[in-house]
Amino acid sequence: MFNKILIANRGEIACRVIKTARKMGIKTVAVYSDADRDALHVEMADEAVHIGPAPAAQSYLIIDKIIEACKQTGAEAVHPGYGFLSERESFPVALAKAGIVFIGPNPHAIAAMGDKIESKKAAAAAKVSTVPGYMGEIDDVKHAIKIAEDIGYPVMMKASAGGGGKGMRIAFNRREVEEGYPLAKSEAKASFGDDRMFIEKFIVDPRHIEIQLIGDKHGNVIYLGERECSIQRRNQKVLEEAPSPLLDEKTRKAMGEQAVALAKAVGYDSAGTVEFVAGQDRSFFFLEMNTRLQVEHPVTEMITGVDLVELMIRVAAGEKLPFKQSDIKLNGWAVESRVYAEDPFRNFLPSIGRLVKYRPPAEGIRDGATIRNDTGVFEGGEISMYYDPMIAKLVTHASTREKAIAAQADALDAFYIDGIQHNIPFLQAVMQHPRWISGKISTGFIKEEYPDGFKPRAAEGEERRILASVAAVIDHQQNSRRRQITHQMSGTAVSFAKTRVVKIGDDQLKMEVAGEGHSFAVTMMGANDARGETISIVSGWTPGDPIWHGKVNNRDVAIMVRTRLNGLTLSYRGITVPVHVFTTREAELAALMPVKAAADMSKFLLCPMPGLVKAINVEEGADVKAGDPLAIVEAMKMENILRAELDGKVKKVNAKAGDSLAVDAVILEFA
Repeated sequence: MFNKILIANRGEIACRVIKTARKMGIKTVAVYSDADRDALHVEMADEAVHIGPAPAAQSYLIIDKIIEACKQTGAEAVHPGYGFLSERESFPVALAKAGIVFIGPNPHAIAAMGDKIESKKAAAAAKVSTVPGYMGEIDDVKHAIKIAEDIGYPVMMKASAGGGGKGMRIAFNRREVEEGYPLAKSEAKASFGDDRMFIEKFIVDPRHIEIQLIGDKHGNVIYLGERECSIQRRNQKVLEEAPSPLLDEKTRKAMGEQAVALAKAVGYDSAGTVEFVAGQDRSFFFLEMNTRLQVEHPVTEMITGVDLVELMIRVAAGEKLPFKQSDIKLNGWAVESRVYAEDPFRNFLPSIGRLVKYRPPAEGIRDGATIRNDTGVFEGGEISMYYDPMIAKLVTHASTREKAIAAQADALDAFYIDGIQHNIPFLQAVMQHPRWISGKISTGFIKEEYPDGFKPRAAEGEERRILASVAAVIDHQQNSRRRQITHQMSGTAVSFAKTRVVKIGDDQLKMEVAGEGHSFAVTMMGANDARGETISIVSGWTPGDPIWHGKVNNRDVAIMVRTRLNGLTLSYRGITVPVHVFTTREAELAALMPVKAAADMSKFLLCPMPGLVKAINVEEGADVKAGDPLAIVEAMKMENILRAELDGKVKKVNAKAGDSLAVDAVILEFA
């Protein structure tokens, strides 16, 4: 076994590999760029080596710097993680020449299966069912249009060396190929250093299901069940689960055996994933093979009890797999949410900056469910514009799918992040969505269920009563605490008015609050102050805690609390709502206050995210039509086209290609 390994990656996956290596008694070496000097993986590793500037092309993607770091520290092997160099055939070749072991598949397997075009050819040769498409070299946009029209729309344009949703576009017509092909090709070049593309038929209403494989250097390959990865946005996975609610045992076995046969055909000898596009009728077609560890591997680990990183290390050291196919049993259900630094209320645009607060839910077993949080960040750290915006992967495991989803919803409620925007409100909303709960999903789920973008769930019914009653108790506790401040006027003791008016969104609820310490009773008041339902609340929350934990009518509840100058903002189950708690008289006066009108910004094109201007498509004085492209802004390695919403005339151009802009910076002004 190795004494020391180097992790040629950063962030969450680097921390994940370090944890297993530490468990195995193996020392670790981290590498880092200028942007990652104070990163968590650097702190966790036994040693760390600086490898260059922030852009990945000048640091994490330079093989010679990784090899030099190995020589400098005496690392005997390298784990590539995912992304970066993990699927580059040249990387293990260069490591082998330097006498360093690659903790991953052999170069031949990477060449045969890691390249998306070559893997399609290999699959076809092995008589694996594949999606119709064009696997040859594509000359230019005109050639891409001809191919797309020969196949028939819709089509998927995908980077040959791609992964993680980068360098991918779906086109439903000629115009979308004309615009999308150059963007996908550019993203592929920037992300992978390889701009080769292929085009294939896009299956309507598909599901994305993948088979996890592990092979050793003795010819053994087994499959570890499947993962359902159909909840995607811009071809980037958002939620994963294992097993899939679609498959039966017969289909699972057929997919697994087909994946194993394909892997054995190329001598595969590490962790890898064969991805399939599946119809709702359980038909399936080979999509691609990822010759590396997948982001979503934890859900497989949770239902099989297998540590995939440990197996990768042991296999690389020459050990045989410690089990046979018949030994693999699937236990329960696991759900994973990818927590991203992005704003779900602004079309999921990236959000960068400092993590002022980062308080994930406690890991471990609670009420029969296991909570696991894989992360590479810490409170006070910075989310950089140079890398993927993932903050954490929150995983829950329970005996059934329903219990795993319920545990995930509870854990998301207890996850507190501040300083940047994040997608937890969206993830919470999905956990409550009837279609997700039913398991009748497809890769079009987000587009179909949120066609006009994501809006926060409204506070209604039971959830509104919970939020309002908790807000009333918080106000009661804060008032009690204020009376403890020293040097207040002495004399008659202050008595609090029991009645409170809680304004939650546009609604007002009248209630009475009684109690002290950790136990309270909130009584809902109806017309003419008729007393209604009494809600029991027990909580040890104290003012300043970011998460309110407690029991509401004996039900465990966690609510994110942000205190504002004139009220609270509460988040629960995908509901994010401002709440004001008034006395009766305060409520009467508040109703008389004028509403501040928002500034009219309709004549400006604002930068929707912090990012780099790649191109300005118009000049001052130009006439534009609704839908015309105005500018391209890049953030987190994704290029975004900003289009005109209305017909108009450009009065002034405030930015140029190469500028780094903050969110809401003015790019163009219209007459």
